[in-house]
Amino acid sequence: MTADRPARNPFLPLAIDYGPLLVFFVAYYAVPGLALVRMMVATGAFMVAMMAALIASFALFKRVSPMLALTAVLVIVFGGLTLYFRDARFIQMKPTIIYGILSALLGFGLVTGRPLLQMVLGQAYPGLSALGWRKLTINWMLFFAVMAVLNEVVRLNFSADVWVNYKTWGVIPLTLVFALANVPMLTRHGLDLEGKPPAP
Repeated sequence: MTADRPARNPFLPLAIDYGPLLVFFVAYYAVPGLALVRMMVATGAFMVAMMAALIASFALFKRVSPMLALTAVLVIVFGGLTLYFRDARFIQMKPTIIYGILSALLGFGLVTGRPLLQMVLGQAYPGLSALGWRKLTINWMLFFAVMAVLNEVVRLNFSADVWVNYKTWGVIPLTLVFALANVPMLTRHGLDLEGKPPAP
């Protein structure tokens, strides 16, 4: 460790990525009244928390990840529409649009031969072969497409309370389980998990 590069707390990126979502959940249930009123307050808190996350990311790491930037833009746009029209459907559609964009981008990269996922996550998967990257890209493309459909199913068929709980306590575990489920495939295609030299 050098003097000008202090050790990085591994929990900070998680706090920046998922902190705004936790703020949304807490604000939604902390405010009494109708579901629409709670959604308005939670949406406003979500927007403020996302701006704080952007500032914290740049201040701590001197960069903002593409995913955080995309999420922040959509939160501000759809959150603003939600507050302006007093219609919770806008903020509820935001995850569908994010997942749809991510799935489409990964699909575009596959069709055009551009390893978009590798460009973003290359350092996180040392040694992974080209075939491994292709399989991982396909898996995440399909996962994001399924998550977009799931969000619409929950949004259109259940109450706001159910949607908020699904968004907070359903999406994160599903994403972590899916990421872990890919590990055996990744190790078969050269992923170095033990500090060994990367596979060819």
